[in-house]
Amino acid sequence: MRYIKEANLPKAPVKVVIVDGRISEEAEKSLLDMNIRVIKTIKYQGLYEAISCHPDIMLHHLGGDRMVYAPGTSAQLLEELHNLGFKLIEGGTPLTGTYPGDISYNVAVVGNFAFHNTKYTDNVLKSELYKRDIELVHVNQGYTKCSVSVVDDSSIITSDVGICKAAEKKGLDVLLIEPDQNIELYGLDYGFIGGSSGLIDKDKWALSGNFEKLKSADLIYDFLKSKSIKIISLTHNNVVDIGSILPVLTE
Repeated sequence: MRYIKEANLPKAPVKVVIVDGRISEEAEKSLLDMNIRVIKTIKYQGLYEAISCHPDIMLHHLGGDRMVYAPGTSAQLLEELHNLGFKLIEGGTPLTGTYPGDISYNVAVVGNFAFHNTKYTDNVLKSELYKRDIELVHVNQGYTKCSVSVVDDSSIITSDVGICKAAEKKGLDVLLIEPDQNIELYGLDYGFIGGSSGLIDKDKWALSGNFEKLKSADLIYDFLKSKSIKIISLTHNNVVDIGSILPVLTE
């Protein structure tokens, strides 16, 4: 297996993903049936329940074999990642249960850009992004990875107007969709498209539920079709925000 060189952007069939430890049995089985190993997170103590197991809250894959993690991340989860050969870099910001204390690592990297509310980005993560010549772009949204579904190195889907405007200014192709109450998020009104999806191949976009239940299904279908990307629904039920489907290793 090979490490995914650019975060979120596999170039071959994915073999390992990181997901919320509460992922449904049906979604997990769908991934396993595609020969994808599922690494399930363990609850981060002190976070509110809805996001307490979200990988994109406690982890940030830098690409390759490097990953930044929040102090306090489960030792068991870190050991599992270490056993896969990841070089784990401890961030400088422990997570806390109230916003903005929970957003330090929830940065959306798309190609050479990283979108985040830069007032709260962890300094260790900032340094690692700068080392890789990734430009950090400020937006007001703190949950940027939750809010951004990466389609390719120059295309995203989001329901956040601020992210949309900032990304378009950087030359990205953006599909702006409406917020969707059909995306479930434990204990809250609704979740986000970025937290519900992830690429499992260069041309396969996986969704943690039934794609047809999305309010913007037709728009998303046309957008992904224009990029020659197929849609994979992992369950027959409603879409659930699971803190992103994070691809980390390919065949």
